[in-house]
Amino acid sequence: MRVGLLFGGRSGEHEVSIQSARSVYRALTSEENQKRYQVIAIYIQKNGVWRGESIAKGILEKADTRPEEEGKIWQFPAEVEEVELWLPILHGPNGEDGTLQGLLSLMQVPYVGSGVLGSALGMDKIAMKAAFNQANLPQVKYLVSTKETVKSHLSQLLQEIEENLGFPCFVKPANLGSSVGINKVRSQEELVKALEIAASYDRRIIIEAGIVKPREVECAVLGNIPAEVSLVGEITYTGESDFYDYETKYTDGRSQMHIPAKIPASIAKKIQEMSLVAFNAIDAAGLARVDFFYLESTGEVLINEINTLPGFTAFSMYPQLWAASGVSYPELIHKLIRLALERHQQAF
Repeated sequence: MRVGLLFGGRSGEHEVSIQSARSVYRALTSEENQKRYQVIAIYIQKNGVWRGESIAKGILEKADTRPEEEGKIWQFPAEVEEVELWLPILHGPNGEDGTLQGLLSLMQVPYVGSGVLGSALGMDKIAMKAAFNQANLPQVKYLVSTKETVKSHLSQLLQEIEENLGFPCFVKPANLGSSVGINKVRSQEELVKALEIAASYDRRIIIEAGIVKPREVECAVLGNIPAEVSLVGEITYTGESDFYDYETKYTDGRSQMHIPAKIPASIAKKIQEMSLVAFNAIDAAGLARVDFFYLESTGEVLINEINTLPGFTAFSMYPQLWAASGVSYPELIHKLIRLALERHQQAF
């Protein structure tokens, strides 16, 4: 089967996408998978131009950094016609937010991961939280705002945040991943700056109440209906990191994974059950990583977010959770491709 490995993209997570795609490429060309699949690599530049095999494989194999070329955004390389199944590894907007999934759906070729609805809900933190509320999943207290409100009614917004959430709190763009544009704030001065930063990334903004000393735990989901869950893992990070931000995620030695998480079995089971509820609440498919806050002092578990296209480097939490649960990286990629075919056949 000719698998189109699609990576790069126009979002701020372009480089993360390349890192993930290199690991996926190694898995697709591993001894287990090279007899099953022929890889057709397609690279999307930051300007949106699609590049074919010769450029894409150079980036995957040799870490090439070629200057971007001008071209027609929707003029696809000839190899696109040969693709029998797409494996999109694009993080962030224009990759995992439903836009690319809509394009691939129009191509009528199966693809790995959630469809348009699941991807859009999983990317937009505001819509995601609304879906979680509908499914009765407990969450931190939050408020929603917009870029227009930050510009025109800032003093009123600051008062509302301080009265309803207080400090510390987190300010986030509604549509970005890898903690890009997210800031933890402890004062009104920091809050103003954080709102301006979030507004520079997205028109819609979410502000969440901070939690005292939460443990950050995660669970991986694999499947369509029914889906299965992995062991629960925990992320910890060094004292120089105040929260699990972009630098902490992608700097060696800043964070540590603990799989399985050292939590009571009853809590782990609750997290796994909530992960499946969240997966179904947004109509996800194929894969997702679901993140939670565990408040050890009270035994509470609060859902943070779901990620329908989590980081896929060999050291990312999603493949690590499955490796600890008995599914190797190459086998995980094989399973995801089979699930994509299964879902496509059911849809048509």
